[in-house]
Amino acid sequence: MKTQSAVWLVCAPFIVLFLLFQLLPLGWIIINSFQIEDEGWGLGNFIEIAQSPFYRQAIAYSLEISWWSSLFGLVIAFVGSYSLSALQPSRVGRFILSFNSMTSNFSGIPLAFAFIILVGTNGTVNLLLREYGFSAVNIYSKSGVILIYTYFQIPLAVLLLYPAFEALRQEWREAAMLLGAGRLTYWLKIALPVLMPSILGTFVILFANAIGAYATLYALTNGNFNIIPIRIGALVSGDIFLNPYLASALSVFLVLLMLLITVIHRTLLKKYHLQEAQ
Repeated sequence: MKTQSAVWLVCAPFIVLFLLFQLLPLGWIIINSFQIEDEGWGLGNFIEIAQSPFYRQAIAYSLEISWWSSLFGLVIAFVGSYSLSALQPSRVGRFILSFNSMTSNFSGIPLAFAFIILVGTNGTVNLLLREYGFSAVNIYSKSGVILIYTYFQIPLAVLLLYPAFEALRQEWREAAMLLGAGRLTYWLKIALPVLMPSILGTFVILFANAIGAYATLYALTNGNFNIIPIRIGALVSGDIFLNPYLASALSVFLVLLMLLITVIHRTLLKKYHLQEAQ
């Protein structure tokens, strides 16, 4: 009994912080999402989001950019994590892993400025491309934004995927080879099933990381690119018009979207574990 009391006492500060900075703001947002400006309560904010082509475009752009940047980042990080696991233990492998951990914090405004300097309209790379007759890279387009998002997704994905490769044992590969399995069969039948929970979990985290990103794109386009976080920021700051209630409704949509993705992730994991058990 005393042990349980001590545990609750130790956890009390965390519980208080969780209530103050997670549950209470979320509750405030949910309540305000049903408040219609100058009209009272109702579903008007959600109806406006559903009927407005402008907000539907923001949702579509957010989903598309998050999906492709997460997918590209996951594929590149998968290859990179495998290469790092093959290099370890070595000085080069430790250096690359340390460098990757450092670059995982390189995002937001500094990342946007770096891309502007390198591949902006008059960036170094684009000036060189024009000098030799090639087309310039447009980082202000949708494909350019996906490129930037993929860049800051890769280090995070490597940090999440790399430990999973330590679960692969060399003995499994050797046993598979002795039984006549080729490299492709080994990856399809042994390696990928072992890594699949980590791959799915990493994709969900990357998707959440991308769909909630704000500072990088705002610094890059000055808020002129139409995605959900930019629209929420504009509604709260009053760049176009001030409507925090509509911003709350957009925030609730983001929360529900991430909840749906998490449910799908857990459902896929359960089906995967059931198939493995059978």
